[in-house]
Amino acid sequence: MSTAIDPGLDRVSIHSYVGTDDAGEVRSLADDVLDGLTRPFKELPPKHFYDTRGAELFDRTCELPEYYPTRAERSILAARAGEIAARTRAAEVVELGSGTAEKTGLLLAALAGAGTLRRYVPVDVTEAMVLRCAEAFVARFDPLDVHGIVGDFERHLPHVPAPDGDGPRLVAFLGGTIGNFAPGARRRFLRSLAALLRPGVDHLLLGTDLVKDPAVLEAAYDDAAGVTAEFNRNVLHVVNRELGADFDPDAFAHVAFFDREHEWIEMRLRATRRMTVTIPAVDLTVDFAAREELRTEISAKFTPARLEADLAAAGLALEDVLTDAEGRFALSLSTPG
Repeated sequence: MSTAIDPGLDRVSIHSYVGTDDAGEVRSLADDVLDGLTRPFKELPPKHFYDTRGAELFDRTCELPEYYPTRAERSILAARAGEIAARTRAAEVVELGSGTAEKTGLLLAALAGAGTLRRYVPVDVTEAMVLRCAEAFVARFDPLDVHGIVGDFERHLPHVPAPDGDGPRLVAFLGGTIGNFAPGARRRFLRSLAALLRPGVDHLLLGTDLVKDPAVLEAAYDDAAGVTAEFNRNVLHVVNRELGADFDPDAFAHVAFFDREHEWIEMRLRATRRMTVTIPAVDLTVDFAAREELRTEISAKFTPARLEADLAAAGLALEDVLTDAEGRFALSLSTPG
């Protein structure tokens, strides 16, 4: 079931699935904490970074000089959005993890200019973001309908509406977020995206960060201003607030490094002293040794071969790969094979 939200705007409908108990949902924060903090090597999934404060910190991260992915992806869309619009002729864009959708505006503008755009479907866990996007885009693009979904894109893909008529659909998953999934989970998630697409009609537009100099990669996740470190520690603030835990976030140091074997960045939180943390909501007490680490994120980096193999395993045929001028980031177009 969903909760309908009245945004007070014509041509806009918004539905919230946050807090519902739909069958097949992934585990809640409490379950993730209970599972992840009782493993021999402690970890928490990165999706729990993103409360309102976490989203604001991430937006700040995207503007840092060290953090190139957002600028690189934006430059690709600025240069190639018209080409993407001409190739896909998309009547609707479904965007997962839409956030502010600032970059997506370039794509929507190209589709509107081509005369094909009819509907935008943003999916984001933050209601304020979905409302903000709806308000901005219906004012900017006329006609445009917005069907907003407030929810977790891992949990609520079944609530993405059927395509609006016979026009092509473009599912956009930008920002390199696909790299946060471990390899097996990544391919399973890509298969769930493929299920949203009709063969011969629809496309997936996927953002992927590319393998490059480890020094460049590590600087992007460990900026001099310490914004990424605070973003990393925000997951502890979330657990404290939502589950009544007593983490001392300042007692954890931010760690980020490039794992050359797996070709991914790992972010961790390292305990600076011995401590015991209680989490009443899940009846859990957790001991941390001095310098013990809690993994909070992986961010896989891609080669063309890895990208094509992952897409093929999901039943998607790679059609094109578009990169920025420096070859740091890629947007790929694929379609069900």
